Parts: sequence; C-alpha cells; structure tokens
Amino acid sequence: MSGIARSRLSLALLPRTSALSFATFSPAAAAASAAAAASFPSKEAAAASESSSADGDPSSAPPPRASKPFGLLKAGIVTALTAALGATGYVTYAYPLHEVDQKTREFRENVKRPIQEDLSGFEKYKAMAYSEALKVPVAAIELYLDVRREIEDQIQGFSEPSSEKLLPDLHPQEQHVFTIVLDLNETLVYSDWKRERGWRTFKRPGVEAFLEHLSKFYEVVVYSDQLSMYVDPVMERLDPKGCVRHRLSRVATKYENGKHYRDLSKLNRNPGQVIYISGHALESCLQPENCVQIKPWKLEDNDTQLIDLIPFLEYVAVARISDIRPVLASFQGRDIPTEFIERSKRLQEQKPQGRFWRR
Repeated sequence: MSGIARSRLSLALLPRTSALSFATFSPAAAAASAAAAASFPSKEAAAASESSSADGDPSSAPPPRASKPFGLLKAGIVTALTAALGATGYVTYAYPLHEVDQKTREFRENVKRPIQEDLSGFEKYKAMAYSEALKVPVAAIELYLDVRREIEDQIQGFSEPSSEKLLPDLHPQEQHVFTIVLDLNETLVYSDWKRERGWRTFKRPGVEAFLEHLSKFYEVVVYSDQLSMYVDPVMERLDPKGCVRHRLSRVATKYENGKHYRDLSKLNRNPGQVIYISGHALESCLQPENCVQIKPWKLEDNDTQLIDLIPFLEYVAVARISDIRPVLASFQGRDIPTEFIERSKRLQEQKPQGRFWRR
C-alpha cells in the first residue's frame, strides 16, 4: 500500500475513535473527575490564590495588632477610675458629709485665692496655671458632695420620722392633759395566721373598756411600726367610738439597725407628760424613761393586764403630776398594778385617824 493510502486510512479511522471514547465516558466518572478537580486544585488556581493573598485580600489577612500606647492609656484610665471609686467609697464610709465638706473647704479656698500683683511674670503664670489645674478636682469634689447630699436626704426620708412634729399642737385648755401612747400588736391586738383560714386579728380582753375609760383622762395615741394599710382597718373595727385621737404608723418611726423605733421626742408633746405602753416597750422605744412594760398578749383568755393598769393611770391623770418620768423610775423592775395597790394600802395605813368629837 502506498503512503497516500495509509494517511487516508488513518484520517478516516481517527474521528471514529474519538467519538467512541466520548460516548463510552460514563456520568459517574465525570462526577469523580470533577470532585478530584475540586479537591486538588490545579497549580494555576493555587498560584492565583497565593497571588490574591499577596495582593492584600482583607478577608484572609491577619487582624492588625492594637497599638501599645492606646493599651497603656486604657489601662491608666481604668486604674484611675478604680482608685477614684475606692477613695470615694472609703470617704463615704469613714466620714459624714459635714466632715468631708470641712476637710475640703481649705482646698477650695486655695483655688479661689487671688493672684498677687507683686509677683513676677513667670510666678503669675505659674500661679494661674496651678489655679486652673485645681478647678477640675474642685468641680469633682463639688459634684461628689451634691450627689452624696442628695442620696443622704433620700435615705433620711426612709430612716427618720416623716415629720418633726408628728402630732398637732394641743389646745391651750388641754396643756395639762397627759398623752398615753399605745402599741398595737401584742398590746391591743394579736394577729395570727393559720393555713386553713389565713390571717385573723383578735382583740385583747378588756381593750374596748380600757380605751373608752382612758379617753376621759388622756389624749390617746396608737403608735405602730406597721404600715397604715394595716393599722387603719384594724383601728376602724377596734375603736368604733373614736376614743383614739391619733394613729401613727411605720412612716412615723425611726429606722435604725434593722428595727423601727418609736421616737417620743417627735410627738410635739411635753416629754414629762407622755406614757408609752407596750408589750415590747423597752425594745421598741427610744425613750425608756417614758415606758410602761406589760406582758405581751398571745391569745391568753385570762389576761387582765389592761384592766389592771386603769387605777394607776387614772391616779396619774387626776393627780396632775408635773413629770411622770421619776414616778415610772420608782416602779422600775416591778409590776406596776401590783405595786400601786400595795403603795395605796400603805398610804391609807399612814393617814392619821379622825377624831370623834363629843358634845
């Protein structure tokens, strides 16, 4: 066969072989080759990726490091704030407001001091710079004092009685009348809670007769550490005749060391003409010299504490004693009703016998 014939034969067979190879190439093999191409990128793709990274792609570049001066400045600010808060907390704890104001008064006066005219130019500039530099701490001190004064006023509103005069002025014709102050819980009533019935309030035996009789001789006041939403409904049912002139609730007490105290000095009454009666008198009152301690009532049926006190209280009101405090001090540590009866008997025995005149 000649060379021309051989070349024609090869050209004729070549397209058939290519077609056969594409036709027999399965889809699974195509997918596998595509996955392999994705898993193993070509050298050109890798080179392109490296070139894009080298060109400064922001998504692949490492984050910039914080500058050291800014970090030092931030640490300094945090340290200064911590020190200022610590110093403020210590000053608030260690010194009252008037002492802080007194200690900083000289410092504030130095700032307001005028610059002397006989100073040189440099000294005037130095004094002016010093005065300007001190205005910032002075302003901070003034702000601290204002904030602390506001906070202490708010706290005092909760810890001190609501008024310096808890009771209105007495009528001029009643200046000789004594004021008897009564506690509420475990003195006049007792509140008890049980699961099957909830809260219930019980009246002490003889309380209504006690209030009605004493209202003829005394200005009767109820002074409780309970909220007014509790005191008012109880007193409405306990005292329908209005024998109690005034009711004082928790807002009228002094809060100290976690307890509410009755402060009789805020009653706007003569301290020598005030008697405080309570089952916890010495524990709940700031004036123990005016206290009459009785047994707390806890639902005892045979209790007669209030009724037994009537003779003593009636005698005090009729006798118009100028100051009740020495009288109460003479009964200290003793049961007042029992001791009063014994003293009355001894007084009767010491009286001289009357003469029988004969005609």
